[in-house]
Amino acid sequence: MSSYIELKNISQSFHVHSSKITLFNDLNLSITQGESYAITGPSGAGKSSLLMLMSGLDQPTTGQSSYVKAGISRTLDFLRADIGFIFQQFHLLPELTALNNVALPLKLRGDKQAINKALIWLDKVGLSHRKDHKPSELSGGEQQRIAIARALVFEPRFIFADEPTGNLDQQSATEIADLLFACCHENNAGLVVVTHSDILASRAQHAFLLANGALLDAQFKQTSTKRLG
Repeated sequence: MSSYIELKNISQSFHVHSSKITLFNDLNLSITQGESYAITGPSGAGKSSLLMLMSGLDQPTTGQSSYVKAGISRTLDFLRADIGFIFQQFHLLPELTALNNVALPLKLRGDKQAINKALIWLDKVGLSHRKDHKPSELSGGEQQRIAIARALVFEPRFIFADEPTGNLDQQSATEIADLLFACCHENNAGLVVVTHSDILASRAQHAFLLANGALLDAQFKQTSTKRLG
C-alpha cells in the first residue's frame, strides 16, 4: 500500500507591516509515493512555501494536512522521518568531507553502517573517487550530487527538491535531473520538484503551475480538488 501526503483547503498568508499577503488559497492535492511531480510558476507565487507545507516543515495558515501510511492517517509531524530535502544552495557542511556529508543523516539516526551505506551512495552518484574532498573542492554539479546522495541515503519515502538545478549549467542540470529521477524511481520514492525550468518540469509525471494564488494543471485548467498520482 503506497503512502501519500494529502493537503485539504490549504491557504498560506503572512503580514508585511499592516498589509496581509496571501500566497495561495484553498489548494487541494495529494502526493503519492512512487510518483513524480513538478511545480512551476513565477517568482513569489509561493512554490517554495507550498513545498515546505507538503513536507511538514511549515504550517499552513488555514486548512488540513495529513500523512497516510499503511492505511493510517497521521499528522505531517510523522512524515519527517520519511523525507529527504534537496536545496538549491546544497547546504553541505563545509568542514565535512563528501563521505561524511552523505553519512550524516544516518549517523544522526544511530546507524552503525552509516559510512558503508554512504560509500554505496557516493558510487551511485559517480563520486566515490571524491569521497575525501570537502565541498569547497567540488564543482557545483558535484556538490548537488552529494546533496542528492545525502537526501536518499536513508531511503526516504518522499524527496522534496527546491530548484535542484537552478545554479547549474545546462549539461550539469541535465545530469542532475537524470540522476534524481533515476534514484527516486529505483527507491520507489515520491519526488516533488519546484523549478523554473520547463525542461525539468516536463520530465515529471505530473506538472503543475502555481500562479495568482491557484494551482493549475499542465493544460492550465484550474484544479480546485486534485488527487495527484
